[in-house]
Amino acid sequence: MAEQISDLIEEALNSELDDNLEALNSKIAVQDEVDIAMLLESLPVEKRLNTWEAVPTAKKLDVLVEMRGDPRETLLKATDEPELDKLFTDIDSETLLELSDSLPNQLIDRAVEAMDKKQQQYFVGANQYSEDQVGHWASHEVLVLPLTAKVSDAKRFLRRELADYTDCIYLINRAGQYSESVKLHKIYFATEHTPLVDLAEDDMDIIRASQDCASAALTVQRSGFSSLPLVDDNYQFLGRVDIGTASELMNESYERQVMASAGMDEDEDLFSPVRTSAKNRALWLGINLLTAFMASWFIGLFEATLQQVVALAVLMPVVASMGGIAGSQTLTLIIRGLALKQVTSANLKALLIKELQVGGLNGVIWAIVIAAVASYWFGSPVLGFVIGLAILVNICAAALAGVGVPVLLNKLKLDPALSGSVILTTVTDIVGFVAFLGLGALLLV
Repeated sequence: MAEQISDLIEEALNSELDDNLEALNSKIAVQDEVDIAMLLESLPVEKRLNTWEAVPTAKKLDVLVEMRGDPRETLLKATDEPELDKLFTDIDSETLLELSDSLPNQLIDRAVEAMDKKQQQYFVGANQYSEDQVGHWASHEVLVLPLTAKVSDAKRFLRRELADYTDCIYLINRAGQYSESVKLHKIYFATEHTPLVDLAEDDMDIIRASQDCASAALTVQRSGFSSLPLVDDNYQFLGRVDIGTASELMNESYERQVMASAGMDEDEDLFSPVRTSAKNRALWLGINLLTAFMASWFIGLFEATLQQVVALAVLMPVVASMGGIAGSQTLTLIIRGLALKQVTSANLKALLIKELQVGGLNGVIWAIVIAAVASYWFGSPVLGFVIGLAILVNICAAALAGVGVPVLLNKLKLDPALSGSVILTTVTDIVGFVAFLGLGALLLV
Protein backbone atom coordinates (compact mmCIF):
# COMPACT_ATOMS: atom_id res chain seq x y z
CA MET A 1 0.00 0.00 0.00
CA ALA A 2 2.94 2.36 0.70
CA GLU A 3 4.04 2.01 -2.94
CA GLN A 4 0.54 2.84 -4.14
CA ILE A 5 0.47 5.99 -2.00
CA SER A 6 3.90 7.06 -3.27
CA ASP A 7 2.67 6.56 -6.83
CA LEU A 8 -0.42 8.66 -6.11
CA ILE A 9 1.71 11.40 -4.57
CA GLU A 10 3.87 11.51 -7.69
CA GLU A 11 0.81 11.56 -9.95
CA ALA A 12 -0.86 14.31 -7.92
CA LEU A 13 2.27 16.47 -8.04
CA ASN A 14 2.73 15.97 -11.80
CA SER A 15 -0.90 16.04 -12.94
CA GLU A 16 -1.68 19.15 -14.97
CA LEU A 17 -3.75 17.97 -17.94
CA ASP A 18 -7.48 17.35 -17.60
CA ASP A 19 -7.11 13.73 -18.76
CA ASN A 20 -4.49 13.07 -16.11
CA LEU A 21 -6.63 14.72 -13.46
CA GLU A 22 -9.64 12.60 -14.33
CA ALA A 23 -7.60 9.39 -14.08
CA LEU A 24 -6.06 10.54 -10.80
CA ASN A 25 -9.45 11.44 -9.33
CA SER A 26 -10.76 7.97 -10.19
CA LYS A 27 -7.86 6.35 -8.35
CA ILE A 28 -8.33 8.58 -5.31
CA ALA A 29 -12.03 7.78 -5.10
CA VAL A 30 -11.40 4.07 -4.52
CA GLN A 31 -8.73 4.50 -1.83
CA ASP A 32 -9.67 4.01 1.80
CA GLU A 33 -9.85 6.96 4.20
CA VAL A 34 -6.48 6.32 5.86
CA ASP A 35 -4.62 6.30 2.52
CA ILE A 36 -6.42 9.41 1.28
CA ALA A 37 -5.46 11.20 4.50
CA MET A 38 -1.81 10.19 4.00
CA LEU A 39 -1.93 11.40 0.42
CA LEU A 40 -3.38 14.79 1.35
CA GLU A 41 -0.84 15.33 4.13
CA SER A 42 1.98 14.59 1.65
CA LEU A 43 1.00 17.33 -0.81
CA PRO A 44 1.81 21.06 -0.83
CA VAL A 45 -1.17 23.17 0.21
CA GLU A 46 -2.32 24.18 -3.29
CA LYS A 47 -2.19 20.61 -4.60
CA ARG A 48 -3.82 19.39 -1.39
CA LEU A 49 -6.81 21.67 -1.86
CA ASN A 50 -7.23 20.59 -5.49
CA THR A 51 -7.00 16.90 -4.55
CA TRP A 52 -9.49 17.40 -1.69
CA GLU A 53 -12.12 18.29 -4.28
CA ALA A 54 -11.69 14.83 -5.81
CA VAL A 55 -12.43 13.02 -2.55
CA PRO A 56 -15.97 11.57 -2.55
CA THR A 57 -18.26 13.51 -0.22
CA ALA A 58 -19.22 10.32 1.61
CA LYS A 59 -15.57 9.80 2.61
CA LYS A 60 -14.58 13.36 3.46
CA LEU A 61 -15.60 13.29 7.13
CA ASP A 62 -13.71 10.05 7.80
CA VAL A 63 -10.68 11.38 5.93
CA LEU A 64 -10.64 14.47 8.15
CA VAL A 65 -10.70 12.25 11.24
CA GLU A 66 -7.63 10.35 10.00
CA MET A 67 -5.60 13.50 9.30
CA ARG A 68 -3.30 15.38 11.67
CA GLY A 69 -4.52 18.64 13.12
CA ASP A 70 -2.57 21.21 11.08
CA PRO A 71 -3.13 19.79 7.58
CA ARG A 72 -6.76 19.14 8.47
CA GLU A 73 -7.22 22.80 9.37
CA THR A 74 -5.99 23.93 5.94
CA LEU A 75 -8.83 21.97 4.35
CA LEU A 76 -11.48 23.16 6.80
CA LYS A 77 -10.48 26.80 6.38
CA ALA A 78 -10.75 26.47 2.60
CA THR A 79 -14.27 24.96 2.80
CA ASP A 80 -17.21 27.36 2.89
CA GLU A 81 -19.77 27.17 5.71
CA PRO A 82 -22.70 25.71 3.72
CA GLU A 83 -20.53 22.79 2.60
CA LEU A 84 -19.24 22.30 6.14
CA ASP A 85 -22.78 22.27 7.51
CA LYS A 86 -23.71 19.64 4.95
CA LEU A 87 -20.62 17.62 5.81
CA PHE A 88 -21.37 17.66 9.55
CA THR A 89 -25.11 17.06 9.35
CA ASP A 90 -25.10 13.44 10.54
CA ILE A 91 -21.92 13.52 12.61
CA ASP A 92 -21.81 11.46 15.80
CA SER A 93 -20.29 12.53 19.11
CA GLU A 94 -17.09 10.49 18.79
CA THR A 95 -16.27 11.91 15.36
CA LEU A 96 -17.01 15.47 16.48
CA LEU A 97 -14.68 15.01 19.45
CA GLU A 98 -11.90 13.95 17.08
CA LEU A 99 -12.37 17.08 14.98
CA SER A 100 -13.35 19.67 17.59
CA ASP A 101 -9.83 21.11 17.97
CA SER A 102 -9.87 22.08 14.29
CA LEU A 103 -13.40 23.50 14.17
CA PRO A 104 -14.75 26.96 15.02
CA ASN A 105 -17.06 27.03 18.04
CA GLN A 106 -20.09 28.06 16.01
CA LEU A 107 -19.73 25.03 13.74
CA ILE A 108 -19.36 22.73 16.77
CA ASP A 109 -22.52 24.22 18.27
CA ARG A 110 -24.46 23.69 15.05
CA ALA A 111 -23.22 20.11 14.76
CA VAL A 112 -24.24 19.38 18.36
CA GLU A 113 -27.69 20.88 17.77
CA ALA A 114 -28.17 18.56 14.78
CA MET A 115 -27.45 15.46 16.91
CA ASP A 116 -30.11 13.42 18.65
CA LYS A 117 -30.33 13.71 22.44
CA LYS A 118 -28.29 10.59 23.13
CA GLN A 119 -25.37 11.79 20.98
CA GLN A 120 -25.57 15.21 22.64
CA GLN A 121 -25.33 13.54 26.05
CA TYR A 122 -22.31 11.54 24.91
CA PHE A 123 -20.60 14.69 23.63
CA VAL A 124 -21.26 16.68 26.81
CA GLY A 125 -20.18 13.73 28.97
CA ALA A 126 -16.92 13.28 27.06
CA ASN A 127 -16.05 16.95 27.44
CA GLN A 128 -16.15 16.58 31.20
CA TYR A 129 -12.75 14.95 30.76
CA SER A 130 -9.62 16.43 29.21
CA GLU A 131 -8.08 15.02 26.03
CA ASP A 132 -5.42 13.37 28.19
CA GLN A 133 -8.05 11.37 30.10
CA VAL A 134 -9.49 8.24 28.54
CA GLY A 135 -13.05 9.24 29.42
CA HIS A 136 -12.84 11.79 26.61
CA TRP A 137 -12.51 8.96 24.09
CA ALA A 138 -15.17 6.53 25.33
CA SER A 139 -16.79 4.22 22.80
CA HIS A 140 -20.56 3.84 23.16
CA GLU A 141 -20.99 0.91 20.74
CA VAL A 142 -21.52 -1.61 23.52
CA LEU A 143 -23.75 -4.53 24.45
CA VAL A 144 -25.40 -3.78 27.80
CA LEU A 145 -28.03 -5.77 29.70
CA PRO A 146 -29.45 -5.53 33.22
CA LEU A 147 -27.86 -7.60 35.97
CA THR A 148 -30.97 -9.83 36.11
CA ALA A 149 -30.79 -10.86 32.42
CA LYS A 150 -30.62 -14.50 31.34
CA VAL A 151 -28.92 -16.29 28.47
CA SER A 152 -32.15 -16.20 26.45
CA ASP A 153 -32.17 -12.38 26.68
CA ALA A 154 -28.54 -12.24 25.53
CA LYS A 155 -29.16 -14.51 22.53
CA ARG A 156 -31.97 -12.27 21.32
CA PHE A 157 -29.66 -9.33 21.85
CA LEU A 158 -26.91 -10.94 19.75
CA ARG A 159 -29.04 -11.21 16.64
CA ARG A 160 -28.27 -7.58 15.85
CA GLU A 161 -25.09 -6.49 14.06
CA LEU A 162 -22.17 -6.34 16.46
CA ALA A 163 -19.65 -3.51 16.60
CA ASP A 164 -15.96 -4.20 16.01
CA TYR A 165 -13.95 -5.57 18.94
CA THR A 166 -17.04 -6.94 20.68
CA ASP A 167 -16.32 -10.00 22.79
CA CYS A 168 -18.38 -9.29 25.94
CA ILE A 169 -21.79 -8.23 27.18
CA TYR A 170 -21.67 -5.82 30.11
CA LEU A 171 -24.15 -6.13 32.98
CA ILE A 172 -25.26 -3.07 34.93
CA ASN A 173 -27.49 -2.66 37.99
CA ARG A 174 -30.64 -0.54 38.24
CA ALA A 175 -28.60 2.54 39.16
CA GLY A 176 -26.63 2.26 35.91
CA GLN A 177 -23.46 1.09 37.65
CA TYR A 178 -21.19 -1.47 36.05
CA SER A 179 -21.39 -4.89 37.67
CA GLU A 180 -20.11 -7.80 35.54
CA SER A 181 -18.87 -8.83 32.09
CA VAL A 182 -19.81 -11.99 30.23
CA LYS A 183 -17.82 -13.36 27.31
CA LEU A 184 -19.93 -14.08 24.21
CA HIS A 185 -18.60 -17.60 23.65
CA LYS A 186 -19.94 -18.68 27.06
CA ILE A 187 -23.42 -17.52 26.11
CA TYR A 188 -23.61 -19.68 22.97
CA PHE A 189 -23.06 -22.90 24.94
CA ALA A 190 -25.22 -22.11 28.00
CA THR A 191 -28.84 -23.10 28.56
CA GLU A 192 -31.53 -20.49 27.94
CA HIS A 193 -32.59 -20.04 31.57
CA THR A 194 -29.05 -19.57 32.97
CA PRO A 195 -28.56 -16.16 34.63
CA LEU A 196 -25.81 -14.22 32.82
CA VAL A 197 -24.25 -13.29 36.12
CA ASP A 198 -23.37 -16.97 36.62
CA LEU A 199 -21.18 -16.79 33.49
CA ALA A 200 -19.40 -13.57 34.47
CA GLU A 201 -15.63 -13.12 34.20
CA ASP A 202 -13.62 -13.00 37.41
CA ASP A 203 -10.50 -11.27 36.06
CA MET A 204 -11.93 -8.42 33.99
CA ASP A 205 -10.07 -5.14 34.46
CA ILE A 206 -12.01 -1.89 34.69
CA ILE A 207 -10.95 1.43 33.19
CA ARG A 208 -11.73 4.62 35.10
CA ALA A 209 -12.62 7.62 32.96
CA SER A 210 -10.20 9.88 34.84
CA GLN A 211 -7.25 7.59 34.01
CA ASP A 212 -4.65 8.99 31.61
CA CYS A 213 -4.91 7.72 28.04
CA ALA A 214 -1.52 6.01 27.83
CA SER A 215 -1.91 3.88 30.96
CA ALA A 216 -5.52 3.01 30.09
CA ALA A 217 -4.50 1.96 26.58
CA LEU A 218 -1.73 -0.20 27.97
CA THR A 219 -4.20 -1.87 30.35
CA VAL A 220 -6.49 -2.76 27.42
CA GLN A 221 -3.62 -4.10 25.34
CA ARG A 222 -2.47 -6.36 28.17
CA SER A 223 -5.93 -7.50 29.27
CA GLY A 224 -6.50 -10.30 26.78
CA PHE A 225 -9.93 -8.79 25.96
CA SER A 226 -10.97 -6.84 22.87
CA SER A 227 -12.37 -4.09 25.07
CA LEU A 228 -12.75 -3.14 28.73
CA PRO A 229 -15.63 -1.41 30.53
CA LEU A 230 -15.28 2.32 31.31
CA VAL A 231 -16.73 3.79 34.50
CA ASP A 232 -16.67 7.12 36.34
CA ASP A 233 -15.62 7.59 39.95
CA ASN A 234 -19.09 6.46 41.10
CA TYR A 235 -18.92 3.29 38.99
CA GLN A 236 -21.51 4.63 36.56
CA PHE A 237 -21.10 2.75 33.29
CA LEU A 238 -19.95 5.14 30.54
CA GLY A 239 -19.03 2.80 27.68
CA ARG A 240 -15.89 0.92 26.81
CA VAL A 241 -12.31 1.31 25.59
CA ASP A 242 -11.63 -1.12 22.75
CA ILE A 243 -8.32 -2.40 21.43
CA GLY A 244 -8.59 -0.24 18.30
CA THR A 245 -8.91 2.95 20.35
CA ALA A 246 -6.14 1.77 22.67
CA SER A 247 -3.77 1.24 19.74
CA GLU A 248 -4.54 4.70 18.36
CA LEU A 249 -3.91 6.31 21.75
CA MET A 250 -0.59 4.48 22.15
CA ASN A 251 0.52 5.43 18.65
CA GLU A 252 -0.35 9.06 19.28
CA SER A 253 1.51 8.98 22.60
CA TYR A 254 4.60 7.53 20.95
CA GLU A 255 4.50 10.03 18.09
CA ARG A 256 4.03 12.87 20.57
CA GLN A 257 7.15 11.79 22.47
CA VAL A 258 9.22 11.44 19.30
CA MET A 259 8.23 14.89 18.04
CA ALA A 260 8.53 16.47 21.47
CA SER A 261 12.11 15.26 21.76
CA ALA A 262 12.89 17.70 18.93
CA GLY A 263 10.68 20.42 20.38
CA MET A 264 7.97 19.95 17.76
CA ASP A 265 4.21 19.35 17.72
CA GLU A 266 2.94 15.99 16.45
CA ASP A 267 0.21 17.81 14.51
CA GLU A 268 2.66 19.93 12.50
CA ASP A 269 2.01 19.99 8.78
CA LEU A 270 4.76 18.87 6.39
CA PHE A 271 3.86 21.87 4.24
CA SER A 272 2.93 24.43 6.86
CA PRO A 273 3.88 28.04 5.97
CA VAL A 274 7.57 28.82 6.35
CA ARG A 275 6.94 31.55 8.92
CA THR A 276 4.74 29.25 10.99
CA SER A 277 7.29 26.44 10.98
CA ALA A 278 10.12 28.84 11.78
CA LYS A 279 8.13 30.33 14.66
CA ASN A 280 7.31 26.89 16.09
CA ARG A 281 10.96 25.86 16.05
CA ALA A 282 12.53 29.18 17.05
CA LEU A 283 11.88 28.76 20.77
CA TRP A 284 13.61 25.40 20.85
CA LEU A 285 16.61 26.79 18.96
CA GLY A 286 16.74 29.72 21.38
CA ILE A 287 16.75 27.42 24.41
CA ASN A 288 19.50 25.34 22.82
CA LEU A 289 21.50 28.50 22.12
CA LEU A 290 21.31 29.56 25.77
CA THR A 291 22.57 26.18 26.94
CA ALA A 292 25.36 26.32 24.36
CA PHE A 293 26.41 29.74 25.64
CA MET A 294 26.39 28.38 29.17
CA ALA A 295 28.74 25.56 28.18
CA SER A 296 30.93 28.05 26.29
CA TRP A 297 31.15 30.25 29.37
CA PHE A 298 32.52 27.35 31.40
CA ILE A 299 35.07 26.67 28.65
CA GLY A 300 36.07 30.33 28.77
CA LEU A 301 37.06 29.95 32.40
CA PHE A 302 39.93 27.75 31.19
CA GLU A 303 41.09 29.99 28.34
CA ALA A 304 44.66 30.22 29.67
CA THR A 305 44.89 26.46 30.02
CA LEU A 306 43.67 25.93 26.45
CA GLN A 307 46.24 28.38 25.11
CA GLN A 308 49.05 26.43 26.77
CA VAL A 309 47.82 22.90 26.00
CA VAL A 310 46.28 22.87 22.52
CA ALA A 311 45.66 19.12 22.75
CA LEU A 312 42.90 19.79 25.27
CA ALA A 313 40.93 21.75 22.67
CA VAL A 314 41.38 18.93 20.16
CA LEU A 315 40.05 16.30 22.58
CA MET A 316 37.20 18.29 24.17
CA PRO A 317 34.54 17.09 21.68
CA VAL A 318 35.36 13.46 22.61
CA VAL A 319 34.53 14.08 26.27
CA ALA A 320 31.26 15.89 25.48
CA SER A 321 30.19 13.31 22.88
CA MET A 322 30.75 10.29 25.13
CA GLY A 323 28.79 11.87 27.96
CA GLY A 324 25.96 12.93 25.66
CA ILE A 325 25.52 9.48 24.13
CA ALA A 326 25.65 7.69 27.48
CA GLY A 327 23.15 10.11 28.98
CA SER A 328 20.72 9.91 26.06
CA GLN A 329 20.61 6.12 26.38
CA THR A 330 19.64 6.33 30.05
CA LEU A 331 17.26 9.23 29.38
CA THR A 332 15.38 7.29 26.70
CA LEU A 333 15.06 4.26 28.99
CA ILE A 334 13.69 6.34 31.87
CA ILE A 335 11.25 8.33 29.71
CA ARG A 336 9.83 5.07 28.39
CA GLY A 337 9.58 3.73 31.94
CA LEU A 338 7.74 6.85 33.10
CA ALA A 339 5.32 6.62 30.17
CA LEU A 340 4.57 2.98 31.00
CA LYS A 341 4.30 3.71 34.76
CA GLN A 342 7.24 1.37 35.42
CA VAL A 343 9.37 3.99 37.17
CA THR A 344 8.08 4.85 40.65
CA SER A 345 9.48 6.21 43.91
CA ALA A 346 9.68 2.61 45.13
CA ASN A 347 12.17 1.43 42.50
CA LEU A 348 13.90 4.73 41.72
CA LYS A 349 16.86 4.17 44.07
CA ALA A 350 17.53 0.68 42.73
CA LEU A 351 17.25 1.98 39.17
CA LEU A 352 19.67 4.83 39.89
CA ILE A 353 22.22 2.44 41.42
CA LYS A 354 21.94 0.11 38.44
CA GLU A 355 22.45 2.94 35.92
CA LEU A 356 25.43 4.28 37.88
CA GLN A 357 26.94 0.79 37.85
CA VAL A 358 26.39 0.54 34.08
CA GLY A 359 27.89 4.01 33.65
CA GLY A 360 30.84 3.14 35.86
CA LEU A 361 31.59 -0.08 33.98
CA ASN A 362 31.32 1.56 30.56
CA GLY A 363 33.23 4.56 31.88
CA VAL A 364 36.18 2.45 33.01
CA ILE A 365 36.29 0.47 29.75
CA TRP A 366 36.15 3.47 27.44
CA ALA A 367 38.35 5.60 29.69
CA ILE A 368 41.12 3.02 29.25
CA VAL A 369 40.60 2.87 25.47
CA ILE A 370 40.52 6.65 25.01
CA ALA A 371 43.42 7.21 27.41
CA ALA A 372 45.55 4.78 25.42
CA VAL A 373 44.66 6.44 22.11
CA ALA A 374 45.32 9.95 23.45
CA SER A 375 48.62 8.91 25.04
CA TYR A 376 49.83 7.41 21.76
CA TRP A 377 48.47 10.26 19.62
CA PHE A 378 50.01 13.12 21.60
CA GLY A 379 52.86 11.23 23.23
CA SER A 380 51.71 12.19 26.72
CA PRO A 381 50.62 9.56 29.29
CA VAL A 382 49.50 12.35 31.62
CA LEU A 383 47.15 13.72 28.94
CA GLY A 384 45.80 10.20 28.46
CA PHE A 385 45.15 9.91 32.20
CA VAL A 386 43.39 13.31 32.23
CA ILE A 387 40.98 12.51 29.40
CA GLY A 388 40.38 8.97 30.70
CA LEU A 389 39.41 10.23 34.15
CA ALA A 390 37.24 12.99 32.61
CA ILE A 391 35.42 10.39 30.47
CA LEU A 392 34.75 8.24 33.53
CA VAL A 393 33.41 11.21 35.52
CA ASN A 394 31.24 12.43 32.65
CA ILE A 395 29.68 9.05 31.86
CA CYS A 396 28.78 8.56 35.53
CA ALA A 397 27.34 12.10 35.64
CA ALA A 398 25.39 11.32 32.46
CA ALA A 399 23.87 8.23 34.10
CA LEU A 400 22.88 10.29 37.14
CA ALA A 401 21.35 13.05 34.98
CA GLY A 402 19.68 10.52 32.67
CA VAL A 403 17.71 9.19 35.63
CA GLY A 404 17.30 12.38 37.66
CA VAL A 405 16.34 14.89 34.96
CA PRO A 406 13.24 13.10 33.55
CA VAL A 407 12.04 12.07 37.02
CA LEU A 408 12.35 15.66 38.26
CA LEU A 409 10.59 17.07 35.18
CA ASN A 410 7.81 14.52 35.61
CA LYS A 411 7.31 15.59 39.25
CA LEU A 412 7.11 19.21 38.07
CA LYS A 413 4.37 18.18 35.59
CA LEU A 414 6.65 18.96 32.62
CA ASP A 415 7.03 16.63 29.66
CA PRO A 416 10.44 14.88 30.02
CA ALA A 417 10.47 14.08 26.30
CA LEU A 418 10.18 17.76 25.43
CA SER A 419 12.99 19.30 27.48
CA GLY A 420 14.90 16.38 28.98
CA SER A 421 17.42 16.04 26.14
CA VAL A 422 18.37 19.75 26.20
CA ILE A 423 18.92 19.76 29.96
CA LEU A 424 20.84 16.49 29.79
CA THR A 425 23.12 17.80 27.02
CA THR A 426 23.84 20.93 29.05
CA VAL A 427 24.71 18.88 32.13
CA THR A 428 27.03 16.47 30.31
CA ASP A 429 28.73 19.28 28.38
CA ILE A 430 29.41 21.35 31.50
CA VAL A 431 30.50 18.40 33.67
CA GLY A 432 32.67 17.01 30.89
CA PHE A 433 34.36 20.31 30.08
CA VAL A 434 34.93 21.26 33.73
CA ALA A 435 36.31 17.81 34.60
CA PHE A 436 38.57 17.65 31.55
CA LEU A 437 39.84 21.22 31.60
CA GLY A 438 40.04 21.35 35.38
CA LEU A 439 42.20 18.22 35.49
CA GLY A 440 44.24 19.60 32.60
CA ALA A 441 44.86 22.83 34.50
CA LEU A 442 46.01 20.88 37.57
CA LEU A 443 48.20 18.26 35.88
CA LEU A 444 49.35 19.63 32.54
CA VAL A 445 49.99 23.34 33.07
